[in-house]
Amino acid sequence: MGTPDFAVPTLAKLIETQNVVGVVTQPDKPAGRGKKLRKSPIKVAAEQANIPVFQPTSLRKEAAAEPIRAWRPDVIIVAAFGQILRPHLLDYPAYGCINVHASLLPRWRGASPIQHAILSGDSESGVCLMKMDVGLDTGGVYACESVAIAADETAQSLHDKLADLGGVLIERDLPRVLMGKLTAAPQDDEQATYAGMISKTDGEITWDSAAVQIGRLIRAMTPWPGAYTHWQGTTLKIKQASAGVLHGATGAVGEVIRVNDQIVVVTGDGGLVLHQLQLAGKRATPVHDFVNGHPDFIGSILGNSSR
Repeated sequence: MGTPDFAVPTLAKLIETQNVVGVVTQPDKPAGRGKKLRKSPIKVAAEQANIPVFQPTSLRKEAAAEPIRAWRPDVIIVAAFGQILRPHLLDYPAYGCINVHASLLPRWRGASPIQHAILSGDSESGVCLMKMDVGLDTGGVYACESVAIAADETAQSLHDKLADLGGVLIERDLPRVLMGKLTAAPQDDEQATYAGMISKTDGEITWDSAAVQIGRLIRAMTPWPGAYTHWQGTTLKIKQASAGVLHGATGAVGEVIRVNDQIVVVTGDGGLVLHQLQLAGKRATPVHDFVNGHPDFIGSILGNSSR
């Protein structure tokens, strides 16, 4: 059971090493300007492997899961499926439902662990295989594997690392679970942190924050929803930037200034060195090219009341 790109390496390893009797994914959704229905990455992968696909709009009621029970699965592997599973499904397979979760549980239970690990400045992240229960990522953990979070790590690059790592854990540890050689260890609830859903508005930059934190926000919101501010009444995405020092230069919070050869925004603590910008409806541009085309950018103040 899975839907986005994150789940594809997990399915690939299951196809290589197990007998996959069926795939459950979210219904096709309209996408693009033409709003044509688009298959999920998992549906595409399943069809390429000639595996039956089931796309329920909801699995809340027991009757809705009948096609899954008809496959008579011994275990259900879940990776970013997108629906909450009820006890009638969690308790059905002999080995239960096992989730491939993109964090080092109990840290960052919830919907957006990758973004929150970057936002919080964590030095590492990882993937855990967890026996699912009715709670939000509260079940016992079979195995975890960690990776370092690089200084320039974005949500996209960390996502790709963890997606591949999910496949590694499935290949290495799922057989040991099925043979009874691994048991699920309870999580320490007192150490739990929660990663709520990310929305578009979470990408808006507050310039009186520290430059280090704004840099994390930009990386955590890449590629979606993107970190943004406002300039001359339009949305300006900050595609790439890094925390820096002002070297004695001064300005109002949110003001764009030159510091040596760098274009810097004054923040609540330090300066944010800009590298790549994108105006609404335009292509992303290196910051010096942007300034060449918009010389009045220097000296302007970014934000909702920007001038």
